[in-house]
Amino acid sequence: MSKLIKIAVRNLFRYKRRTLLTSSLIAIGVMFVLVFVAVAGSFKYMMVGQITDSMLGHLQVHKRGYVASIDSLPLTLNLTADEAATLESALGQIPEIEAFSSRLKFGGMFSNFIETTNIRINGVYGEEEIATLPLFPSRVVEGEATIRKGEILIPELLANGLKVTVGSNVVVIATNRDGSVNGRQFVVGGILASVTGPGGRDGYLHIEDAMEILRLDEMEISEVAIRLSDFGRLHDVNARLKQLLSPELDMQGKPVFDVRTWEGLSPFYNIARMIDMMTFFIRLMLIAIVLVSIMNVMIMAVFERIREIGTIAAIGTLPGTIRSLFLIEGFALGVLGAVVGNVLAWVVVAILSISNVSFNFGRETGLVLAPRLQVEDMLLISVIVIIVSVVAALQPAIKASRMEPVEALRHV
Repeated sequence: MSKLIKIAVRNLFRYKRRTLLTSSLIAIGVMFVLVFVAVAGSFKYMMVGQITDSMLGHLQVHKRGYVASIDSLPLTLNLTADEAATLESALGQIPEIEAFSSRLKFGGMFSNFIETTNIRINGVYGEEEIATLPLFPSRVVEGEATIRKGEILIPELLANGLKVTVGSNVVVIATNRDGSVNGRQFVVGGILASVTGPGGRDGYLHIEDAMEILRLDEMEISEVAIRLSDFGRLHDVNARLKQLLSPELDMQGKPVFDVRTWEGLSPFYNIARMIDMMTFFIRLMLIAIVLVSIMNVMIMAVFERIREIGTIAAIGTLPGTIRSLFLIEGFALGVLGAVVGNVLAWVVVAILSISNVSFNFGRETGLVLAPRLQVEDMLLISVIVIIVSVVAALQPAIKASRMEPVEALRHV
């Protein structure tokens, strides 16, 4: 085998220009795919981070049926105090859960005493909400990122539309579960930018103020947002939490709790899937480039070395040995292209990392792109390239091994 490898490598260097062009094409293909995967992955995780760390959390738990009617924020589908305690006990059994925030949500009217519009209220404990959503403070464009009793954080859309500033007195009015109406005056403590653009009507109160407006005698929870210490364990934690809560059934024998990852709650998950799909098709293009390049080179090698093949066949070289010779040449081209491509990709990604390439996402400006090459991506692309190189060399190798020595020697 070692002799075959030496002969195969020697044959590649006999045709230096062709070998250089082919290996360069493979290397450039590998480089572009790895750079695209690194950049796209950086953008994807940055986008996901903006959504999960400033608004949704990694996981959310609701009462069954709440998500289906979430636009109306139904008070009848809140978790009771006992159910909330059961959920909190289950969360405490999962060490990967770093923080969680209980929210009491309802729709209401927001007034500056002159004009009135609708608003979505999130009653939360400020410290829990910030621990669960570490990017939440970055959304505060005016005022402080604290949620105190008697204060309200309002969306920028409402602040601009009703000409309300930090320190203004406003009123929040809501319809309670029994149909009665209640309102309360608050001081604007801060103004929030929306995560995804200029829209958004979510305001934030202290959860005890929310309970007072809704005239609740005991705690009720609309949803619980959860943050994990390791985002990569998202689906594992989701499955474990569902299992822990599965014994809790309602009167119809159906699960009380509805556990969902951010993927099932945000339309931005579709954008993340599109990025993955583009990456997949880019890899397919690489496979096609390598396949055509290697096959073209190996076919030309067989055509140019017909008499040589006839000679080694005439002296007794077995067809399997001839076939192996050409397969090793294809393998060597794949390895060479993959190694050079990985080195080039590492250099390009390093340049991009220190160049501080920035872009905007929603209202967030100056987000710095931080592409990183993953070892598993480099290995996967390299293995694909090498396998495709061998496969591409298979047909020319079979053709060479089947040549009749006499006919090959007659070739001019």
